[in-house]
This record gives sequence, C-alpha cells and structure tokens, in this order.
Amino acid sequence: MSFINYSSREINCKIVYYGPGLCGKTTNLQYVYNKTAPDAKGKMISLATETERTLFFDFLPLSLGEIRGFKTRFHLYTVPGQVFYDASRKLILKGVDGVVFVADSQIERMEANIESLDNLRTNLEEQGYNLDKLPYVVQYNKRDLPSAVPVAELKAVVNPTNVPDFEAVAPTGGGVFDTLKAVAKLVLTELKRGGNG
Repeated sequence: MSFINYSSREINCKIVYYGPGLCGKTTNLQYVYNKTAPDAKGKMISLATETERTLFFDFLPLSLGEIRGFKTRFHLYTVPGQVFYDASRKLILKGVDGVVFVADSQIERMEANIESLDNLRTNLEEQGYNLDKLPYVVQYNKRDLPSAVPVAELKAVVNPTNVPDFEAVAPTGGGVFDTLKAVAKLVLTELKRGGNG
C-alpha cells in the first residue's frame, strides 16, 4: 500500500490501469503525462518487451491538497494486456492503492474485457486484495468507434458492482481526467480513513 517519504513529506500512492491488450491504457497515461505540468511530474518510464510495454510515471497533483501536512504523489502504471504477461501483471499489482479497469467498448472485444477483469480479480486475490474493497473505477474507452457497444450493455458485463464509471475517448482526452480524478479521490478517502483508524 501507500508509502510515506518523510524527507520530502510525501505520501506515495500507486494507481494501476488494467485491461485487455490495446484497450487504451497506454493512451490514457500518455494523455495525462502530456497534460501535466513539467515541474509536477517525473520521467515517463517505458519497459518494453518485444510485443508489449509497461509504462509508468509519477506526478504530484497540486490541486488535491495535503493529508496531515503531507503532499500526495501518485504513481501511475499500465499493465501488459496480453494474457501471457501474467507474471508482469502480478508484479505491477503489488502494493496497489487504486485500480482503473479500462474496458474496450468494441463489440468484438467483449470477451477480452471479461477475461481481463477475471484475471484482475484473480491476481489481486493471490496477493490478498479484494477488488470490491479497493478504490476502483471503470472506464469505457473507445466510445467514438462505430462498433462500440451501448454503455448499459458494457456496464452489465464489466461493472456489475456499480463502481464509478466513465465513458472515454483516450486519444482526445475525453473522460481521461474524470477517470483519474475519481480513482485519486477514492484513494485519498481510503488514506484518510486509514490514518484515523
């Protein structure tokens, strides 16, 4: 879970973007990175394999205020979408504070969404987490495509527990910051609750 850096007076939180291959996780992160002020973010690191890459960077959203005199720094990660990268995905979920599940709205990707969501639950459970107890939001990406399934249908399949959800078109930034702000708020609420208990 979150770790505290006393010398810089920062609480570091980890948010992982999870979802099937090519659903728009990387595009989300790139959009956030490009729109974040240079002095508020670290370098974007890309760990590339032959067919997939994992991106991460950290940033300090100055608008979110402080918790007990500490600023909150968010570390955003994407996981490789392909199933055979399961070991990488498990590693990236270690110490997670919040999860964004990015669903691909295209009808032909429904099966991949279901598979990825099941995989997320399994990988979290193996590390002692319960998705229903974590700060968690769902993003329905690629809403601009002609083969996009109606939101109600998508919601029934990938968001049966009715967590906060957002429609998005990641390349243009539609819904990207709404999604991030929602998960960040949930993480902060959880931190404040943990600090008072």
